[in-house]
Amino acid sequence: MEPSQIRTMETIGKLAAGVAHELTTPIQYVGDNLELLSDAFCQLQSSLTQCLQLHGSAGHGGDNCQGATGQAAAGEKRRLKLLAEEIPNVISQSLEGIDYMARLVRSIREFSHPGGQGKQLVDLNRTVQSALTLSRNEWKYVAEVVSRLEPGLPRVACLPDQMTQLLLNLIVNAAQAIEAKSGRGATGRGTITVRTRQEDDWIRIDVEDTGVGIPEEVRARVFDPFFTTKALGRGTGQGLAIARRIVVKEHGGTITLESEGGHGTTFTVRIPLT
Repeated sequence: MEPSQIRTMETIGKLAAGVAHELTTPIQYVGDNLELLSDAFCQLQSSLTQCLQLHGSAGHGGDNCQGATGQAAAGEKRRLKLLAEEIPNVISQSLEGIDYMARLVRSIREFSHPGGQGKQLVDLNRTVQSALTLSRNEWKYVAEVVSRLEPGLPRVACLPDQMTQLLLNLIVNAAQAIEAKSGRGATGRGTITVRTRQEDDWIRIDVEDTGVGIPEEVRARVFDPFFTTKALGRGTGQGLAIARRIVVKEHGGTITLESEGGHGTTFTVRIPLT
């Protein structure tokens, strides 16, 4: 197995629990919504039967029968109105859940089976979206994510799985920096902003966070293998070293950072178009 494939499988292993959790939530509410739709259909059947019975009674009864028929019809009308309001919402929520599950599965499939060993023309906006989907369980409790992706971005010749690996490393790193500052599940969440744009013959990607920042005295070392500023058990010191190797060695690009202690960090990646 190639080293890049090994790294891909390691990342998939780390993300597996989060992906499973992300799938469990929409599966649960899609199932609940289907049960609600099943119950609603039974009510509709019952209402239709009663409407037909009331229609028959109205055709053969007197004034008292017509009065009772009118009261029953009003009750059925209220129930049908309620169902008419609920059912579209239930269907819409279910479709959203299925769409999210499809995107999540597609993202993990594209990452684990990039479809070739060589470089391919890749839409980096789509790569960013896949990385955000795959890493959602890492950031959703600590940060809001803002995507500012330039429309019509030119495709870039790159290694798809490695570009996803790069973005996963930067996004997870940003989430952990925010968690270190404000805690997991705290009321005041941070923000991760991902931007893409073309700059002459380069594609630029910025991953900005509002986390703890990186102290000035260690900024020059953050890309060194095994160097980490995180607490024991939170980092191996490999993420940014791998990111730098992917950008510089594999794609002939650059990766830089700007940081302010206590206020956040921005990593800027530039990948050449040619």
